[in-house]
Amino acid sequence: MSTPQGPQGNPGDILNWPMLKIRYRTDAAAIAALLPPGITPGAEPNVTVTIYNFPVQNEPELGLVVNVDADYGGINGEYTLAIGIDQEAPLFICHDLWGQPKFPLDTTYFRLGNHVEAKCVHQGVTFIEFRGEVSETLPIPADHETNEWWIKSMRTVDPSACAYDFPPHVVRVYSKYGTAFLQEVKGTLTLRESAWDPIATLLPMREQLSAQLWTPIFRDRRITLAGALDPVAFWPFVDTISGTRWPGNSGGPKHA
Repeated sequence: MSTPQGPQGNPGDILNWPMLKIRYRTDAAAIAALLPPGITPGAEPNVTVTIYNFPVQNEPELGLVVNVDADYGGINGEYTLAIGIDQEAPLFICHDLWGQPKFPLDTTYFRLGNHVEAKCVHQGVTFIEFRGEVSETLPIPADHETNEWWIKSMRTVDPSACAYDFPPHVVRVYSKYGTAFLQEVKGTLTLRESAWDPIATLLPMREQLSAQLWTPIFRDRRITLAGALDPVAFWPFVDTISGTRWPGNSGGPKHA
């Protein structure tokens, strides 16, 4: 079998930047505490950290996605807790349309030779950092399907009431991917404590499972409303940090 060749293109073209995907194991109870009633933990207590550079609105977007394995309606998938991006224009559009948990983030991500480096900074705190070396090129796997779960909701203008202008609904993001190129990276993911991005404290890393540079082929993508959540049971989850799904603490009302 011949060795897969990396995508070819114009020098400096950001279209072929691979995604840095890092998987680690946390505590099952930690994931369960972050999932609203109606969304259940997946078979394994795994977290996926994805750092990327991809053209959005015809300009580079450096970003971060934090997902945990989670199921809804009997379908395996991942619940998205945070999407940090360095573009301002899509933040509110994506949140209002689909419930994407987006927030402003400064991300550094580059490769030099076989060295790969990334870090994510929010409110002056570097809360995620990765350094590693590409160790091998992997065979091209078969196409695969994924499901991500987002939450779309809007509280009523009366902050004293447990009420909504749009009650919480699960948004299903179905995607089908091929793989253009895949490489293993030997490196270390470091999580640091941050009041704004509490991944280190709320999803502590027990074991790093993998780190890969993945160049996807986008086969299909569909975003649909998948079903409603119990609005009363969801009420403790409405207060969040920035635009994320990290639990907030603004002192606002909580339903007893």
